[in-house]
Amino acid sequence: MEQAAITRTARVAAGAFAPGHIGELTRIVPFEMVDEVLAATGAVQRRVRLVPARVTVYLLLAGALFAGLGYRQVFDRLCAGLAGLVPARPSGSALRQARRRLGAAPLKALFDLVRGPVATTAPATRWRGLLVVAVDGTLLPVPDAPANLAVFGKQRCNNGAGGYPQVRLTALVACGTRAVVGAVFGPATTGELEYAGRLAGDLRAGMLLLGDRNFAAAGLLNHLASTGTHLLVRCKSGRKLPVVARCGDGSFLARLGALTVRVIDAEISIVTPRGARTGHYRLLTTLTGPSAHPAAELVRLYHERWGATRSRTRPSELPDRRIDLMSTA
Repeated sequence: MEQAAITRTARVAAGAFAPGHIGELTRIVPFEMVDEVLAATGAVQRRVRLVPARVTVYLLLAGALFAGLGYRQVFDRLCAGLAGLVPARPSGSALRQARRRLGAAPLKALFDLVRGPVATTAPATRWRGLLVVAVDGTLLPVPDAPANLAVFGKQRCNNGAGGYPQVRLTALVACGTRAVVGAVFGPATTGELEYAGRLAGDLRAGMLLLGDRNFAAAGLLNHLASTGTHLLVRCKSGRKLPVVARCGDGSFLARLGALTVRVIDAEISIVTPRGARTGHYRLLTTLTGPSAHPAAELVRLYHERWGATRSRTRPSELPDRRIDLMSTA
């Protein structure tokens, strides 16, 4: 059968903010990267379509930026800068079909290309030579559709199942740059610790992992520490940990399975315009040397972990903190 290709050439200006580009998005995820991913996953369209595969990728990326809009409204924003070039406006059904044709493989491959700690000299990214990363999880609602219900289901409550189906997302983030190093997700019925364990493949020696009390399970900490990364995790203040040895700064060494951890107790007072609040913190860390890794610095680093991953705050806007290490002698 004789084949024919229909092409159309359009001239656009160069530069990430010129018509045909999506600003910073197409600088971070350029056309060449998307085309390579589509070819590698076998997702390039086989015939001329109103919504080619490359356009569909950017439609989905832009959809994350405009989460409150439908596909057609997002498509309009993608084309808003095409002055003098009036593209055909696909229907909502055509855009949904393009998404189904694309599948998940190209987006997963694209994520694997762009994820990871960003190379930077910003001081907030490292502490005493260690790359500071944090793990945390959240629940995200998804449309109440039969396909989603079959996989994710709804949360149980006193009156039965309610609300929307939910996805549990657990991510590993570089604190200084907020770059996503790794992420896993699935049904909310699977616990956060299970998903955190799956992120072990993204950890390596030279990292310092921060985590809250949900991640202080002995089995998980042993698993994560086996990657060579160091840990700084909060646990319940009343958790009983047999003392193996005492350190001169008031911290002590204890055993969690095969893992030796240093236990640091401190009281942190936070003073804001709304008043003062004092809390008792107990931290577990695999950094067992008090002189090389002072306890007061570790407590301060842990307490500011999420401030490093959110929008940066001017020093004058930070609350006053007082850290008192509690002697265990």
